[in-house]
This record gives sequence, C-alpha cells and structure tokens, in this order.
Amino acid sequence: MRIDAYSQIGQLYQTTRKTKVQAAGKTAATKDELHISHAGRDYQIAKQAVAQASDIREDRVAAIKAGMEAGTYQVSNRSFAEKLIEEYDKYTMF
Repeated sequence: MRIDAYSQIGQLYQTTRKTKVQAAGKTAATKDELHISHAGRDYQIAKQAVAQASDIREDRVAAIKAGMEAGTYQVSNRSFAEKLIEEYDKYTMF
C-alpha cells in the first residue's frame, strides 16, 4: 500500500516537471513587445525640452539686479509673507 502511495506522489512530481518544462518552452517562443502610448511619447518629448531649458531666467535676474543696483527694487511685505507661508506649508504638510 505504501509503495503505491509513493509511486502516485512520484507521478505527480513528474507531471509537474513536464508542465513546467512545457511552460518554459512556450515562454521562450513568445516575443516581448513594448508599445508606448501617444501620451507617453508627448511626456517624453516635454521632459527632454524641460531638461534642455535653463533653470535660471536670465531676463528676470538681470531686471532684478538692475533694480537692486539702482535702489528701485522693492518687495511687498505682504507678497513676501504670502510666499513664506506657502513654502512653510509645503514642509509642514508631511
């Protein structure tokens, strides 16, 4: 009786191995493909454009420098406080 049980278990493992080998053979025959959507392509183009653009807006920097040197550059206290609070809120939300 025990011999029969062992042979049945052996048969189960052999069929499982065959199935795995057959499945591996089928996967090797398939070809992987990659499709990028139009939105993905647009995102990639936009990302490249941003990467090529300068982080510093030279025209704005030049105007502010000129204003500071001439003594005419003024910052609104209210505007400064609002920006400061916005930045503070970004860091305290987490």
